[in-house]
Amino acid sequence: MYKTLVAAALAATALADNPSPYEPAPYKPAPYKPAPYKPAPYKPHSEYKDEAPQPFAYQYGVKDGYSGADFDKKEEQDAYGNLQGEYRVALPDGRTQIVTYNANHENGFVADVRYEGEASYPEYKPDYKPSPYKPAPYKPAPYKPAPYQPAPSYEA
Repeated sequence: MYKTLVAAALAATALADNPSPYEPAPYKPAPYKPAPYKPAPYKPHSEYKDEAPQPFAYQYGVKDGYSGADFDKKEEQDAYGNLQGEYRVALPDGRTQIVTYNANHENGFVADVRYEGEASYPEYKPDYKPSPYKPAPYKPAPYKPAPYQPAPSYEA
């Protein structure tokens, strides 16, 4: 037994001093070359102001009885950039929220929010009846110690 331990220790020492021939190559990352930076051409703010506002008008809406989705919106802008619009949304509490807004270059965005209808909340009724909790009676297992076994001895 003693000879086997000595032989294993000598073999481990010999292998520790001689590195393995399968070591990985040292890591050499590729050199960093940043891409050339080309900023966008400068266009002063005054060039954007020269463009006159384009008039437009649009409207859309959804009323889906299955999902309960109910909303619509309409908006229009005149040739001077004055914007008027309104949208309506059906809220989960049964009311309808109506937002009317105006936007122009003098006053900015001004909104008026109002509600139609009365909020109603259904009474909460759970769909299930929980069973009463009855814990099982506590019965500890009888204590039974393991038989004693002395630790093995490795002396030769």
